Amino acid sequence: MKSFLAFFVLSLSYKLILGRDIEREMTIEVQPGREECFYQDIIAGETLDLEYQVIDGGQGNLDINYYVAGPQGNILVQDNKKSDAAHRTTMSESGDYKICWDNSYSRFNSKTVFFGLIIESDDDNDQEALWGEGIQGSPYKEEDIYEMKVEDIKDSVDRIRAHLTKSRFLQDQLRAFEARDRNIAENNYSRVNRMSLLNLAVMLVTGLIQVLLLRSLFDEKSRLHKLWKKGSSSSYS
Repeated sequence: MKSFLAFFVLSLSYKLILGRDIEREMTIEVQPGREECFYQDIIAGETLDLEYQVIDGGQGNLDINYYVAGPQGNILVQDNKKSDAAHRTTMSESGDYKICWDNSYSRFNSKTVFFGLIIESDDDNDQEALWGEGIQGSPYKEEDIYEMKVEDIKDSVDRIRAHLTKSRFLQDQLRAFEARDRNIAENNYSRVNRMSLLNLAVMLVTGLIQVLLLRSLFDEKSRLHKLWKKGSSSSYS
């Protein structure tokens, strides 16, 4: 049991030391007529996994332009007026990559965007080498090491870590979807209230005008009554 725990801790340590995995989540607001860009240093061979969604569009549509440019300025990924998307790209060169959300086509409405990115490094070869060193330098007997099924432990740790990362990422996405739905509901609620007040005001003004017109028909001292009378006499003549 002690040998099992020792190699379990060893596997976790190797994964944490070797992995250059980067995870980031952020909510940004892109003003109308502008774009917001971020720069991320990525090494050749690493994979950029990025998902985004527009959770608030003001009074406009829930869409935005998105693109990723390489260190040389070449466009690698591009979306036009999408509300959400997910992209997974393996980079071929090292350098600073430009990640942008473009709202330049909108004149009045700002866009609130939630995004999460994961940068994964391909370090399987290095991990295999260190695992070999760990086995050779272990104080335990060779029979004990094989009984512990080191490779099975390593695979289990990797799967657990990947599942935990994905679970947290999905939970953040669900929260972002909830925020977007709440913003849509609040905007619709505000629009309904404004239209209801406008309709109520129109009805009150219309009713007041109708009352004044009806009273003028029977009130001989009213100016409107004189206009009615003059109009009727001119029509008969």
